[in-house]
Amino acid sequence: MEGRVQPPRRGISVPGERLRLGRRWATILAASLLIAGCAHYPLNQPITKTDPGSGYREGCTGTPGNSDHLVLYLTFSGGGTRAAAFCYGVLEELRDMVVTFDGKNRRLLDEVDSISAVSGGSFTAAYYGLFGERIFQEFETKFLKKNIQGKLASKIIFNPYNWCRLLSPAFDRSDLAAEYYDQHIFDHGTFADMAARKGPMIFINATDMVTGIRLGFSQDFFDMICSDLSKFPVARAAAASSAVPGLLTPMSLRNYAGSCGFTLPGGLERVLQEQDTASRQYHFVDDARPYLNVDEKRYIHLVDGGVADNLGLRTVLDRVTLAGSAWNALKHVGADRTHKFVFIVVNAETEVSRDYSSWPNPPALATMLKSYSSIAIGRYNYETIMLLRESFRRWTEEVQKGRCGEGAVSTEPGACGDIKFYLIEVKFDALKDPAERSHFKGLHTTFKLPEEEVDKLREVARRILSQSGEYQRLLRDLQNSPEGN
Repeated sequence: MEGRVQPPRRGISVPGERLRLGRRWATILAASLLIAGCAHYPLNQPITKTDPGSGYREGCTGTPGNSDHLVLYLTFSGGGTRAAAFCYGVLEELRDMVVTFDGKNRRLLDEVDSISAVSGGSFTAAYYGLFGERIFQEFETKFLKKNIQGKLASKIIFNPYNWCRLLSPAFDRSDLAAEYYDQHIFDHGTFADMAARKGPMIFINATDMVTGIRLGFSQDFFDMICSDLSKFPVARAAAASSAVPGLLTPMSLRNYAGSCGFTLPGGLERVLQEQDTASRQYHFVDDARPYLNVDEKRYIHLVDGGVADNLGLRTVLDRVTLAGSAWNALKHVGADRTHKFVFIVVNAETEVSRDYSSWPNPPALATMLKSYSSIAIGRYNYETIMLLRESFRRWTEEVQKGRCGEGAVSTEPGACGDIKFYLIEVKFDALKDPAERSHFKGLHTTFKLPEEEVDKLREVARRILSQSGEYQRLLRDLQNSPEGN
């Protein structure tokens, strides 16, 4: 009918509505860009002067009252929740093992001096470092039996606010993961909190994605880059240690080198000047040199610690190399009276399925990449273990020479030459049942496992450790040593 205004067709806005809708989307876009522009990972803080007598480093930590005659060193491997649960089971076994030593009944857990950890193992180590005995009441529900992977995915997929933040070039998936760990696992704990608890030294290890060098979160390293580790969130260290390339993004540190008066000790400067390229110590110090030049290395981008060392064992090997000898390393941390050196290496590595050998066609690309990772990690783990084992004789001679001098060396119990090393490996290969061994070595590397698998991993870790012949030798020697009477 003439003169009647026709209603707009369904789905087509009148000009005013179209304009309002455009303004609304423009506002949303502007807000999103503003959020993205403001999103930034928290920078590590600078220091103006180094203080070798303070901060989170060896020599400034330790459980009060533990023995001077025993050094107990744990290493926790990578492997997601599989590794975290396996390492947790070892802590439970050490908690329940009481020995008579130094005339007192002692739990072996209280004798742990250091824990060096990588990736999934870092969560167990860091939680124990921050909260001590609370780990046995809380860690199962807060981490081991929680779908961490699902929680992280939901923060990315279902939260539009985080979509916008992830548009920022200075904020990415690992930063989002670190926020979750900080709020829901580590209760905003820092390395200052860890130092205040006076427990074992916890080394959380990551890898420099540019140089491939293993970097441990300790004030010794942070001194080199003139930064304050005490204010650094433990959650960010754990996120860096578990930043699997491809799945998560690198975590970044700012380098402030040259602003706090740090210089290499004189002995290490001489190592550089001598340029003995056949020396491990030279290459170790030479690798560290770029971190002292802020113009050359302004930022340090860290990925999963397993890229450099999936056992966490290189920490002690590197420290002995840096010190020049085992004796120097012991004196540096005040352990020069030690008679027994114990390494418990917790290794949750997987293996490539042997079923692929019966397939007529080449496996898929994803299978090939998983195989490549497992093989590389397994072979490197083996070489690292052998290097440690082969170092024991040299370390024994170095400690005996330092402690006994040039005279006769007595190896009688309690004498200057009484030095014993123990290498206790806790790994799935120790399982005698092929089906059980294959089951555990086939568990996926994720941050999500069924609760029953978590419990099985805890139980099997305790069983492997308690049945270890080397572990039994240690227990007998502790009971029969002069300190045990």
